[in-house]
Amino acid sequence: MENKKGILATYGSIFLNVFLFIIKFWAGMVSSSVAIIADAWHTLSDSISSVAVLIGLKVSAKPADRQHPFGHGRAEVLASVIVSMLLAIIGFSFLKESVVKLQDRSDVNYGTLALVVTFVSMLIKEFMAQYSIRIGKKTNSKSMVADGWHHRSDAISSLVILVGIFLGRYYWWIDGVLGILVSLLLFYTSYSILKDNLSHLLGESIEDDLRKEIITMAGDVADIDLYPHHFLVHQYGNHTEMTLHIRLPADYTIHHAHEIATAYEQIIKERTNIQATVHIDSLEKLS
Repeated sequence: MENKKGILATYGSIFLNVFLFIIKFWAGMVSSSVAIIADAWHTLSDSISSVAVLIGLKVSAKPADRQHPFGHGRAEVLASVIVSMLLAIIGFSFLKESVVKLQDRSDVNYGTLALVVTFVSMLIKEFMAQYSIRIGKKTNSKSMVADGWHHRSDAISSLVILVGIFLGRYYWWIDGVLGILVSLLLFYTSYSILKDNLSHLLGESIEDDLRKEIITMAGDVADIDLYPHHFLVHQYGNHTEMTLHIRLPADYTIHHAHEIATAYEQIIKERTNIQATVHIDSLEKLS
């Protein structure tokens, strides 16, 4: 159900981005503004990234199979990486165009059309950003959150251009400088998304709060100290796998030790929705 919300939100994102691209590109051509045209292509890139997110959401929703026993959740992470790379490529293109405009000393007459279109775009994109980020956090979808920040970067760039429109009458170089600022914003957004998702793919250490929570749960499983240690966490989108070790007295029967380990796995699953696998070490061996 939650995945369907994400898919519907992404379809809406694609439609709105194509609409905004058309009116922003039109306004940019009329005013001969490289910043507005660049911003229009930035918006169209949102549609491309939304398609990547849509594919990621649909693939990640597929159940586990023989070839992918942990499901397809990391498809969303790959979609987020694609989004970040698209942003970087488009940012470089805008940076080059802006530098050329400054070298040519080209000025711009924005006009009322550019003002209205940029203001409307800013409002719509911020609404889209808030909605995507909210849905993404609710469904634990990294690609939806990444797409939301993509929308927000577009809203911010529209705000920057809006300020430039009011200053354009005083400074001939304002449009080229705004184009560079939009490019830098794209680079920063790309870096942020790529950094978070590559870290996710490479694997991360368990968070301190989660570690403490898991250790505390051990007290509800057995009357002795289980010494939970050697935590390893692997995330596959909405599905998380964890392995950890506990220590039990060497004189425990296999059946008794298995009961404790199974109870520990069950309580972790119930309270954190993490699928845990518990390995048993011998206290006598380790002491």
